Amino acid sequence: MGKAEKEQLNQALTAYLNTIHETLQVLDQTSSSLEKVSWTQVIQIGEQLSKQATIGSRNKDKKLSMPQFVGAVWEACSSLKKVPATNVIAIGRAMTQIAVSVKDVLREIKELKPAPSDLGDEDFGDTRTKAESGPEDDDLSEDDLGSDLSPEEMKVAQLAQGVVSETLVTIKELVRMITGLLNLETPDDNSKFVDSLEKLLKICRGTGAQIDEIGACLYPPQEIAAIRLALEKMSSSIDEVQQEVECFETLSEPFVEACSGLRTQLKKMESELDRSSTTELASQMQNVAVIN
Repeated sequence: MGKAEKEQLNQALTAYLNTIHETLQVLDQTSSSLEKVSWTQVIQIGEQLSKQATIGSRNKDKKLSMPQFVGAVWEACSSLKKVPATNVIAIGRAMTQIAVSVKDVLREIKELKPAPSDLGDEDFGDTRTKAESGPEDDDLSEDDLGSDLSPEEMKVAQLAQGVVSETLVTIKELVRMITGLLNLETPDDNSKFVDSLEKLLKICRGTGAQIDEIGACLYPPQEIAAIRLALEKMSSSIDEVQQEVECFETLSEPFVEACSGLRTQLKKMESELDRSSTTELASQMQNVAVIN
């Protein structure tokens, strides 16, 4: 092997080692949300790329798979562009998804309807006629069966609607406040700052879970005990959120007002549930006394 060939080989090996070094540096970074593959697949792809780059051009009849690999690389790069540039943006997006879920629950609560009042003879005849008609003439579906609420249950649903609506407003104001904190994310205090945001995100996720629980418990028969427990957890979460945001330099006034409004709705619903339970208990005691 001549001197020129040795030099060329040395340069090729050096470039290859540099590529491996850069790859290892990338692997040390936070992993993306892309689909993971095994190391065996990575090595196989690397070997195929190396072979086709060095000797593939000599065989013109063989169809190269290089374009497939290039397409995969471009797809990965395109997905990488969608990765949030900062932790604040990532947490803000996650909270926005929670707000979307809460909004869905609010929509479902608004779709709840009261049970029809006592049917007269004319209404009964209409009902029988509808029952005798074919399924293609009936607008009701299986999902509509058993979803009508009594007046008492409808009142609980209306109270829950106020709680969910105020929760949605609170989360939106929290997202706006966090978005305004982009300039506060500096390398010096990045760890402490991000920890606070992650705590807020965790609290919001818990609140979203409680909202889902309340929405599910509104369908008859309503689970009042589970609703009351969810309200208690949400009240505790508000205190945790306000305590966490106090460490920020700027505190949004609309966010404080939203928290106050949510707390008011929670107390209102809790008191109404307690009053309803007391009234129901008194009625049951009266019935027992009459029977005796």
